[in-house]
Amino acid sequence: MEDPTPITDFHSLGLDPGLLDGLDAMGIRTPTPIQAQAIPAALDGRDLIACAQTGTGKTAAFLLPLIEVIYGYKPRVEGSIRALVVVPTRELALQIDQQLQAIAYFTPLTSMPVYGGSDGASFDQQKAALTKGTEVIVATPGKLLSHLNLGYVSIKGLEFLVLDEADRMLDMGFIEDIHRIIKFLPHDRQTLMFSATMAPPIRQLAKQVLHDPVEITIALSKPAEGVKQEAFVIHEPQKAPILEHILRTNEASCIIIFAGKKVEVRNLARHLQRRGFNAMPMHSDLEQSEREQVMLDFRNRKLRILVATNVVSRGIDIDDIDLVINYDVPQDPEDYVHRVGRTARASRKGQAITFVSEKDMREFGRIEQLIGYPVEKMPLPESIGQGPEYRPEGVKRQGRNGDRRGPGGGGRRGGRPGGGKGRR
Repeated sequence: MEDPTPITDFHSLGLDPGLLDGLDAMGIRTPTPIQAQAIPAALDGRDLIACAQTGTGKTAAFLLPLIEVIYGYKPRVEGSIRALVVVPTRELALQIDQQLQAIAYFTPLTSMPVYGGSDGASFDQQKAALTKGTEVIVATPGKLLSHLNLGYVSIKGLEFLVLDEADRMLDMGFIEDIHRIIKFLPHDRQTLMFSATMAPPIRQLAKQVLHDPVEITIALSKPAEGVKQEAFVIHEPQKAPILEHILRTNEASCIIIFAGKKVEVRNLARHLQRRGFNAMPMHSDLEQSEREQVMLDFRNRKLRILVATNVVSRGIDIDDIDLVINYDVPQDPEDYVHRVGRTARASRKGQAITFVSEKDMREFGRIEQLIGYPVEKMPLPESIGQGPEYRPEGVKRQGRNGDRRGPGGGGRRGGRPGGGKGRR
């Protein structure tokens, strides 16, 4: 099939006047590349698989045709869910629902986010929405499946299924839940799938749930020109001191620090709090009310520093973050782009700093290959001491027992004596 004809102006689509009013009120007038390609295909009734990263406008790429079809093309179906949007995290469910309400402000569309970790009153509210047929449900897989298994969800009139951040859902182990959910849904529906990557498991899932889909790929964007990217090449024990130095000397008022694991996020947040910094952790073990309060305080600038796991790099929707710090180098180079993409959004300026220890040099070298240029290596303050030489090519090969050996086979890695077995 030929590529769908791109659009250059939302008004040229003949969208519902209420929908256009909502876009105008939000200052949205020109479609992004993913919107220009996806919206005409979706309005034409085609299934769709789109590869596009966070920050490209993909949420509106499926919300706009979804709302238009509900109110512009087909009569309203009373008492049934019209569209189901499945997402990997509670934060993303809330953010998509909020964006939907903003875009559809001048229409009578109804929606409800459905996610776990809520209290009894919230569960009853979700059950009522699913039973009475709220038109758009934005849900996480596990909680949605729990409601479906109880047998009261009104889905006979379902027209749309949207799988957003499909790659992240697979990474988080939701593939079986996705298949179970689809078994409950009517076969005669339109399915839209969005993913930041197009790995083989995503291709396989697409074959199973999509029918003759239009395929759209928006190339992975390099970090925005407004991002000042820097790296400190350090020994692992130097991370905490250099972080404190940056936080005390940098004037940024809205900062995200990314760490690799939940335990690291908790420990780092506690360390910063003990040092007098206004910091809070964000990870999946927090109660939902705690997560919502942390995000509210961060958006309202009551909280200066958010220490977060990698999931937040694709799930947070705040445009004016001043500084992103990669306390750990992400294992996937594309995750670096997502993390750095949290700053310098909407043509603003921003800063991204990455700590590169000896064990991370190979991964950071892969990141530099992906973005196409070297990241500036900054000198360490005298109080921090001297760091290692940056040699990403020196840690490419691993020994049989998992040890990383630089040129000559010796040297220290992660504080362990050279020549011994590495940590498995």
